[in-house]
Formats: sequence, C-alpha cells, structure tokens
Amino acid sequence: MSKPLIEHIDFYFNQDGLMVLTEKYLEERGYCCGNGCLHCPYKEPPAPVRTDTGGPKGEEEKKTPKTVNDE
Repeated sequence: MSKPLIEHIDFYFNQDGLMVLTEKYLEERGYCCGNGCLHCPYKEPPAPVRTDTGGPKGEEEKKTPKTVNDE
C-alpha cells in the first residue's frame, strides 16, 4: 500500500479548491505524468498521452496496415 499524502508537504488546495501536488511529491514520484502539473520538476516536455488508455504514446500495439492483398 502506498503512503498517505500529507497536506502542505505533498499537496495543498488552491483558491479554487483544487488539489495541487508539490514539487517535493512530484520529484519523489519519479516521473512526469504529462498533465502539465504546476510544480513539475521535470524539464523535458511531457510525453503525449494516449486517450484510449491514458498511457504514453508509442506503447500501443504496433499494427501493420492492411493492403489489398491481405483481404
């Protein structure tokens, strides 16, 4: 089981009531989720996210396109 988050250390609530993860938490998590987090410690742009599974692009099964002869 993962450890519980600690308010004001791992996250805080902004003026709109949304939960914002801190740089400390995001760094400890160890990867960029690609959601454009306000305090993201990773300098590289996030990987595009697949809409069908939520995973990074490139992990989907590689399929070869059908040709006329395949039918």
